[in-house]
Amino acid sequence: MWSGPWVPPRFAAGRVDVPLRGVRHGAAGLLYPGHIPTSPLQKALLAAGSAGMALYNPYRHDMVAVLGETTGLRALKVLRDQMRKDPEGAEILQKRPRISLSTLDLDKLRSLPEGSLGQEYLCFLDVNRVSPDTRAPTRFVDDEELAYVIQRYREIHDMLHTLLGMPTNILGEIVVKWFEAVQTGLPMCILGALFGPIRLSAQSLQVLVSELIPWAIQNGRRAPCVLNLYYERRWEQPLRALREELGITDPPTVHVRGLA
Repeated sequence: MWSGPWVPPRFAAGRVDVPLRGVRHGAAGLLYPGHIPTSPLQKALLAAGSAGMALYNPYRHDMVAVLGETTGLRALKVLRDQMRKDPEGAEILQKRPRISLSTLDLDKLRSLPEGSLGQEYLCFLDVNRVSPDTRAPTRFVDDEELAYVIQRYREIHDMLHTLLGMPTNILGEIVVKWFEAVQTGLPMCILGALFGPIRLSAQSLQVLVSELIPWAIQNGRRAPCVLNLYYERRWEQPLRALREELGITDPPTVHVRGLA
């Protein structure tokens, strides 16, 4: 019986969802709450340090977040422009929805039919013991709209796991990173896709290269920009119907959850 997503204690309290609007905060000229202005040299140093730590330990989500913010400016502008040109994406940019435990109506999602996006998303959180509140807030992006774009990307990451049917083990994360790399062009996704397999066993590496990477690349190219989906309005949509809408096919018939 579903009893709500597991929430790590250190993330369960004190979270405030900020819409990331373009209002300067304080004498330092901050663009949004939590913003840390940095020079190009500081960004380069942060990128180098975070890349080393992220490659050493892919589960250091804080380092992955810093790497994404300090290296992704060009890709974020492209994603922002794609969102502006799409009616659904443009509305997301304007309304700035957030995905967190404070914004999700868990009772409503719990009551949705089996197989719906909302129900499957909750099941993903439960089975994999993850919470949407573990996503780090944006700090080093010096543009408030682009800061929201990367925040949105982070907050739909678990939605992509749900859409692709991938668990949160190393192999599942690498598959999602290949999909995200094709979809977003973010350097951190490309690095994760290329260097993540270093820690895999020979069996998992063979499955990844021969079956899962080609599948992820094909689906990433075929699907429209996943940032243009207002997921909060699609909870009742059957997951299979959404996959068909996006052109996402079933993953290869391998037991990804049992591989590492």
